[in-house]
Amino acid sequence: MIRNTFLLLDGIGEKREKRLWREGILTWDDFFGCNKVLDIDCDKKRYYDDFLHHAFNALCSKNSLFFSTNLKKREHWRLFEEFLDDSLCLDIETNGFTPDKGGYITVVGLYSVKGYQALIKGETLSEKALQEVLNEYKYLITFYGSIFDIPFIKKEFPNLQIDHLPHFDIFFAGKRLGIQGGLKKLESLFLIEREDELKGLNGYDAVRLWKSYQNGSFSSLELLVSYNKADTENLFKLGRIFYDMLRSHVGIEEYMGNGTKRVSQKVS
Repeated sequence: MIRNTFLLLDGIGEKREKRLWREGILTWDDFFGCNKVLDIDCDKKRYYDDFLHHAFNALCSKNSLFFSTNLKKREHWRLFEEFLDDSLCLDIETNGFTPDKGGYITVVGLYSVKGYQALIKGETLSEKALQEVLNEYKYLITFYGSIFDIPFIKKEFPNLQIDHLPHFDIFFAGKRLGIQGGLKKLESLFLIEREDELKGLNGYDAVRLWKSYQNGSFSSLELLVSYNKADTENLFKLGRIFYDMLRSHVGIEEYMGNGTKRVSQKVS
């Protein structure tokens, strides 16, 4: 989808992007291949061509910072497919309090194509350890992480570098699509199953399990980590579903493969 995206260009909004698609200019290559595009003058066209060449090079080199800088946050979902193998799903558990009331992170769950790992308070969780994991990836996926997980993490680890990563927040993707509800509700809606021992568990149970672990129950920690693992793995599944739905939502599917004739002037 990112190769169909012209919102990167200053002065191109959603309406003009759709006009480009309607004209048959569906990709950056299509844009390069035309002398005249809509009402864009020659100087602006050359500037746009140059910028899109930079975007192409950034994509080839997996420079996600370029897109994080030049693409609005609400459009970071468009990078999902290109950065699939470099994506990190993140979900935290806490002791149930806000940072200003003595709240702290108990578990940071991290899932990617490489598998799952949990950073646990008092054992493996530290700013350095979390940063080392984040440095391996180019793209972040969360659920409501923009509002909860990331601000909480930054409160606890103020020197952590995380804002440079493009961020696909599943919660706001759902809101954009008119799909409301928490993670468990979305899993049920899209028939994503959990193991029997995890069904019915929620954030309150995560707090309870941590307290039980502090009182000596290692089985409670194991269950808490399993709960968090399901959260992060399912973010990946929902990311795929919502990415496909958002593609349809913005309208690109209407023009892909339907033989739309380009009316803009081609390069001879």
